[in-house]
Amino acid sequence: MTSLQLTVPSMACSACAETITKAVQSVDPKAAVQADPKTKQVIIETQAPQESVTQAIADAGYPVG
Repeated sequence: MTSLQLTVPSMACSACAETITKAVQSVDPKAAVQADPKTKQVIIETQAPQESVTQAIADAGYPVG
């Protein structure tokens, strides 16, 4: 299990956080995701490679900063 801490500057609300969570879980269904729109931080516990996770988030419309 890998812990990732990413900054997603375009995450503005709880709906954005939910979309990001779903994007991460499309790559790793067992991933634990904590997304905080106020700090723009996403903390992810996953077994997927970071490149796959960041690409999934970007594909959902939220480029990782």
